[in-house]
Amino acid sequence: MSTALWTNSRFYGAELLQISDAVAREKGLEKEKILEAMEGAIQKAARSKYGSEHDIRVSIDRKNGEVSILKCVTVKEIVENDVTEISLEEAKKIDENAKIDCVLTTKLPPVNFGRVAAQVGRQIITQKIREAEREKQYEEFKDRVGEIISGIIKRAEFSSVTLDIGHTEAIIRRDQLIPKENFRVGDRVRAYIADVSQETKGAQVFLSRTHPRFLAKLFVQEVPEIYDGIIEIKAVARDPGSRAKIAVYTSDSNIDPIGACVGVRGSRVQSIIRELQGEKIDIVLWSDDLATFAVNALAPAEVSRVIIDEENGRFEVLAPDSQLSLAIGRRGQNVRLASQLIGCNVTVVSEAEALEKSNQEYHALSKEFMSVLDCDEVIAHLLAAEGFTSVKELGNVTKEEMASIDGFDEGLAGELISRAKSYLLKKDEETLEKLKIFEIDDRIVEISAFSNDELLILAEHGIKKLDDLADLSGDELRELLPSLDMNCANKIIMKSRDHWFK
Repeated sequence: MSTALWTNSRFYGAELLQISDAVAREKGLEKEKILEAMEGAIQKAARSKYGSEHDIRVSIDRKNGEVSILKCVTVKEIVENDVTEISLEEAKKIDENAKIDCVLTTKLPPVNFGRVAAQVGRQIITQKIREAEREKQYEEFKDRVGEIISGIIKRAEFSSVTLDIGHTEAIIRRDQLIPKENFRVGDRVRAYIADVSQETKGAQVFLSRTHPRFLAKLFVQEVPEIYDGIIEIKAVARDPGSRAKIAVYTSDSNIDPIGACVGVRGSRVQSIIRELQGEKIDIVLWSDDLATFAVNALAPAEVSRVIIDEENGRFEVLAPDSQLSLAIGRRGQNVRLASQLIGCNVTVVSEAEALEKSNQEYHALSKEFMSVLDCDEVIAHLLAAEGFTSVKELGNVTKEEMASIDGFDEGLAGELISRAKSYLLKKDEETLEKLKIFEIDDRIVEISAFSNDELLILAEHGIKKLDDLADLSGDELRELLPSLDMNCANKIIMKSRDHWFK
């Protein structure tokens, strides 16, 4: 910006507007921002000449570029600062229409800029322009989080890579690069905009090549059916540089979503694999049936059965011995990615292991029935085979329901139920006696969330007072009482803390 313009004793309006136009075009900023910066520079110079204690305001006419320098005073009932304030009586002498809190202005002559003032003016304008550029950069990128952007490597350092993406720079931290990925200055790179923050030095754009959504966005670019919304990406899981799983779905029965994503002879998926440095990609069919989705997610392994524990959000998958290692994957990679894809913890066990575990549980339950009910082995096996998992279940069943089991009549059913109830009553009395010894806080009992057996377990682990319970986390409570689901455990903990806030 010309120093000569600022050192003249008069302001040249046309030249000011021409300069503001030129700078706005060069920097890609709004002309209004440049004019505001100029007003700030002139205001700074005027305050230096007339005194910084004065309220001096500057405006540039947007049509002809004429500069107005005004000294302002505010009309006050009680004057505290005689430089910037004036009494109503004095104000009436200047303007008979003056009122309290109105502002009176006096036009000042143009400032004769000296060399120092001109330098200060240029610095102020430069600073304002930089601030405007930073604001523009932030506004440009803040709504682009989630997009893929291409840039040229400007600097490649140990901890990060800096890209030139046009008007600003973007950073890819080392942990957001695919392992063993090395770039040189001048390389063109595509990445996912993960975050944009506004900092002192300007907008900071953080990119990622390991983000799961980066893979999803690459599929959007490569597969027209996904771009058009015919095929939907439901979930993505990645082990960057090694393996990934993506779940797709379409409501159009005439389209094969997996085939569309793979492309003719794998053309579509291969271009994505090359972009991700050879990362293997499993494309699986999404299903709203969790068991079906779990089977698909473990591909390429074939599994035989899925057991869902909805309360705890867990899946137990049974696989033939020949498919076990494939289902688990190298270092557990396949089952880990499947868990991420489904959003639940997946455990893979062999059919032989599951059968052995089931037999052990069956025999243990049969022995418990024989001991508690004083019955023979045949009756105990029949009860276990019918799905009874505890003596408590037997105590709650009706005589008619048990009599409907083959080999049972009403007399036998009634006797077994009676023995089960007698056992439960005796056990409950013993539990109550033990609870008396522990002297557990009545307020824990009043929560009404625990059975007597559960209260005893808590007491045996030192949870006797309400504060002891309140100090636990949901996970710690579930370790003591595995039958509780996480949601229930968290609610109990929060309820036990009510007295803290009251």
